Amino acid sequence: MSDAKKPLLEVSGLKVEFTTQDGVVTAVHEANLSIGAGETLAIVGESGSGKSTTAMAVIGLLPGNGRATAGSVRLDGEELIGASEAKLRKIRGGRIGLVPQDPMSNLNPVAKIGTQVAETLLAHGLATRKNVDQKVAETLEAAGLPDAAARAKQYPHEFSGGMRQRALIAIGLACRPQLLIADEPTSALDVTVQRTILDQLDTMTKELGTSVLLITHDLGLAAERAKHVVVMHRGRVVEQGPAKQILEAPQHPYTQSLVKAAPSVAMARLRPEDFSKDEGTDAALAQDVIVEFEGVTKEFPVRGSREPFKAVDDVSLKVPRGTTVSIVGESGSGKTTAARMLLKAFEPTSGTIRFEGKDVFGLSKQEQREFRQRVQPVFQDPYSSLNPMFTIEKIIEEPLAFYQQGGKRERELRVRELLDQVALPSEMARRYPSELSGGQRQRVAIARALALKPDVIVCDEPVSALDVLVQDQILRLLGDLQQELGLSYLFISHDLAVVRLISDYVSVMQNGRLVEAATSEEIFTNPRDPYTRKLLASIPGNELKIAS
Repeated sequence: MSDAKKPLLEVSGLKVEFTTQDGVVTAVHEANLSIGAGETLAIVGESGSGKSTTAMAVIGLLPGNGRATAGSVRLDGEELIGASEAKLRKIRGGRIGLVPQDPMSNLNPVAKIGTQVAETLLAHGLATRKNVDQKVAETLEAAGLPDAAARAKQYPHEFSGGMRQRALIAIGLACRPQLLIADEPTSALDVTVQRTILDQLDTMTKELGTSVLLITHDLGLAAERAKHVVVMHRGRVVEQGPAKQILEAPQHPYTQSLVKAAPSVAMARLRPEDFSKDEGTDAALAQDVIVEFEGVTKEFPVRGSREPFKAVDDVSLKVPRGTTVSIVGESGSGKTTAARMLLKAFEPTSGTIRFEGKDVFGLSKQEQREFRQRVQPVFQDPYSSLNPMFTIEKIIEEPLAFYQQGGKRERELRVRELLDQVALPSEMARRYPSELSGGQRQRVAIARALALKPDVIVCDEPVSALDVLVQDQILRLLGDLQQELGLSYLFISHDLAVVRLISDYVSVMQNGRLVEAATSEEIFTNPRDPYTRKLLASIPGNELKIAS
């Protein structure tokens, strides 16, 4: 047993370098942290801060061009830096478990879930060929998977996101490790599924007495789940201490900016002044409906079944001109299907969608052409929604060229104008998407959506793939553009904290049905439906006191 007075994990003066084409890059600068036995410590920071690199250095899983060049990593007093690969292989899985970020890319798609759990158990001598099936079922059951024996025979694509994450937790804790590294274990999950997974993880680690190193960009989640928090910025530890102390009284300017920007932490605040509008204007605009769903249902055929699947079930909602109406709900709630019907990607099975009073599926060819210019999308993933072979200029210019708006010189000037509107420098026009950050790419996507001067923008999870600081910038940009251009937004999200910051009206969907619709203030101060209350209660850090 470990001496309870000594840290289980002690990292001191850790320096990690990567060899690149441009020379040696230092990714972690003399990091120091420690975790006691049975404790949870969270490392927070945005992408590129060095938090995951620090965790991978602990477990000896740095990429081939990376290495720890200085410092010490001790597990229960035993030095891991410089240890042989054979020794590290025994420690991985056995004494240190890992729950990686993306369950789809970290589970073998062609191997059954049970086979992947069995590999870990057999490799560490915790099961024999005779009893491995029983041990696999016990391990999956402990991770909260129902009907574990049957689930073990399924493949990853047959699991939901939450179930895949449970499988990874089962693998990570299969050998009852002393330390578990959980790298953004719930970042791809809905807020209610996230809470379920984290509760399960808490239960299992407490039963096993396992310490947890939690990597996250969500300060609210870190403060709720960890005893201590380490804040990293550009490879350096800039602040660390008790979680609630960091949240209530952050000292470093970077930590203060994280607390201020994080919607999950800022949940208790009213909307920022940046998004407030003149009340008289709001009252007048509320009568002018630009988009209306009336009794809209969308069914999809199900192979092997006579009964179709109702993705959207009798939904009615209105988008007043110049406002933001958000549709929220978990994956599978029907919110994205509703948005895609407005974009005419799907046709309703029944019901009507109107734009300025006209049925969008009854428009003439000329009216359809005009409609597609006036209703534009901004998609979720800024990495896949931009053509990697096009320059930024060509990406933004493409809709202008398609609709033959202006000559070449006029389009060039319009691209520069649009870049300025989304606060990107004009020299960005000559770059390619691979040369831009996630936030810059999403600004380009917004510029492209604005090119044709639309009236409505459908925002489908536009900030869910972004770090909290970049997310805050994009939300503020959308708010500024709405005030400047009089835009109407249909905003799709599973994150109620984000929705609070930008919405005038909120519609909550569950299993295809609209369960509640009201003003943003009503939804957040007096939610009526149990499902809405459940979503609100699941937001990490929602009940924690924050710095003002």
